[in-house]
Amino acid sequence: MSESESKSMSKHVQIGDWIFEVKLVRALKVDEYGQPYSAIANCNINGDTMYIDGLLTKEEKNFTRNDFQSFKDFCHLMGVKQCSYHRYQSGESKTKDLMVTPNGETITTEDIADPKVSAITKETVAAPN
Repeated sequence: MSESESKSMSKHVQIGDWIFEVKLVRALKVDEYGQPYSAIANCNINGDTMYIDGLLTKEEKNFTRNDFQSFKDFCHLMGVKQCSYHRYQSGESKTKDLMVTPNGETITTEDIADPKVSAITKETVAAPN
């Protein structure tokens, strides 16, 4: 993440008597805006939680570690503390809930709920295959 990206971005902007709040973001995987994209996702932000749904990639295109990192960086930029994403993988519906920590690590909520886990350390979630 570049130095300019390391700062947070406000989800609220006041113009006149109105406050505009970012609640929905459409993410496109493309080199240049306006060109055909190879993946798309809808991101709904509610408080400090972002829900990623409708994550679709073109045939033969996988959701990579770099893609996963871009979403983590965006969560950081928007001040999101929890992220839930849903996608279809190999014809199966999958949902994963993640906590985004201040240092950029992600931890699954299953790790937090697991009574065998006494402390959350540097364990991170592997990017989807």
